[in-house]
Amino acid sequence: MDRTIVITGASRGIGLATAEAFLAAGDRVLALYHRHPEPVEALIARYPGRAFGYGCDLAKRESIAPLAAYCHSLFPQVDILVNNAGIARQQLFVDMTAEEWDGLWQLHVTAPILLTQALLPAMLSRGQGQIINVSSIWGREGASCEVAYSCVKAAVIGFTQALAKEVGLMGVRVNAVAPGVIDTDMCAHLTADDRRALAEQTALGRLGTAQDVAGAIVMLASPQAAYITGTVLPVDGCFMG
Repeated sequence: MDRTIVITGASRGIGLATAEAFLAAGDRVLALYHRHPEPVEALIARYPGRAFGYGCDLAKRESIAPLAAYCHSLFPQVDILVNNAGIARQQLFVDMTAEEWDGLWQLHVTAPILLTQALLPAMLSRGQGQIINVSSIWGREGASCEVAYSCVKAAVIGFTQALAKEVGLMGVRVNAVAPGVIDTDMCAHLTADDRRALAEQTALGRLGTAQDVAGAIVMLASPQAAYITGTVLPVDGCFMG
């Protein structure tokens, strides 16, 4: 489609699948990564001139300004920003340290907000652009032993819905996806019994894939979704847990 997309957390899981989907559709992608450059390097080799990579730690506030400057220097415009980067944390609420909370908040909330704030003015001046945030089913419902994760993902939903109302008249759409149990590295700790139980709690009878979520993101970014903004799209197979 010849659009420019910036995707955070694009070296694995949902981010990597989303980068691959946009590239396959003919778009340009800046794939951001932290510790795993190899998958992004493979994308660059497969899609020369359309796939680009940039390494940074979004858990550090000071990384945002250089990243935004790089985006502006690399592309004449950014059409779509996909705020995907994140980590899961399973622990009892009483065991969570202040440092762990600060790290989750910075990565899941502050970084997307600051990066959006840096790239949004150019979208507003053109009268077009899209922000797509990756939240979670737990941001909608909450989860035991994932209180902090549920909190930050709920904040992503609030950010999405409020910003959509603020910038809609200026031609910018803001949406989110809320994945359910997706078979990525975040689920690596699950046993076979855990996976079976979670699949049984899902109406479609299986765990989701990164490609399932990527497909939803690409759909929200498409012209067919031109009248959709402020939406949090569940991608959870109708999880009933």
